[in-house]
Amino acid sequence: MKTDSLFYRLFKRQPKIALELLGLDYAGDSYCFSSDEIKQTAFRIDGLFKPVTTDDPEQPIIFVEVQYQADKDFYGRLFSEITLYLYQNKPNRNWVVLVIYPHRGIEKSTSIEFLSFLNSPHLHRIYLEDYQDRSDLSPTLEFIRLIASDEQQTITRAKELADRLDKVDLDGLDFIETILVYKLPHLSREEIRKMLSLYEVELKQTRFYQEISAEERKEGELIGEQKGLQKGLQKGLQEECVKLLSRLLRRKFGVQPELETLLQDFPNYPLEKLEDLADALLDFNAMADLETWLTDHA
Repeated sequence: MKTDSLFYRLFKRQPKIALELLGLDYAGDSYCFSSDEIKQTAFRIDGLFKPVTTDDPEQPIIFVEVQYQADKDFYGRLFSEITLYLYQNKPNRNWVVLVIYPHRGIEKSTSIEFLSFLNSPHLHRIYLEDYQDRSDLSPTLEFIRLIASDEQQTITRAKELADRLDKVDLDGLDFIETILVYKLPHLSREEIRKMLSLYEVELKQTRFYQEISAEERKEGELIGEQKGLQKGLQKGLQEECVKLLSRLLRRKFGVQPELETLLQDFPNYPLEKLEDLADALLDFNAMADLETWLTDHA
């Protein structure tokens, strides 16, 4: 799901979010985040935070699941995956599970054989709806509130969060833009950039801005090439038209000083005027006709 990918990127960049949601007092850089497949099964652990060091057995492994669809088999599958993972890998440390729902209406109970797991202290359920209107959040958890916001709130809160650049680093600003791309697909990347235009200096340093700038440069180069080709083609047509008119007029009136003087100005005429002259010269009977036409079309 698109939202799973969004949370995956969020956890990858900001592992402290999971720790704050669980109320665990560990540093964000003490964990690495991954998605692990369980051998010889169709199971995959969507999100897994592993402690970077193994010195403290009480520092838990954190299993993370983002569940945006109602599924009565979800808990049975989840705890089957977890127990099988623990059996196969034997991490020799404590563990907790973090399940993130958009709202309580999505969560479904499970069959009786897994009900005891729902009362386990290992299970922690988070509902994004609880964060939608909270104002006491840390800068890290503000990303959760931004994801939980409706469209209008998303725009307003993205600007507010981006404005707190003393507390939100450039990587955080880059993720604000990423959230806007996911949540507001009807907006172009250029529109999103303009939405945050108050922070142009900082935006220029983000990956998001650099991607847009790279695309714009490519488009500019392509447009420039097209304009160059058009200009070159027009110049070539103009030169060919001058040569053709010169031959026709010399054949019609012969080589004479008056005609050669007039022909010197032909390279300065626009292509449209040269084309009109090519149509008109068939009606000329004398040099005076050519001179009159040129005067009338000056």
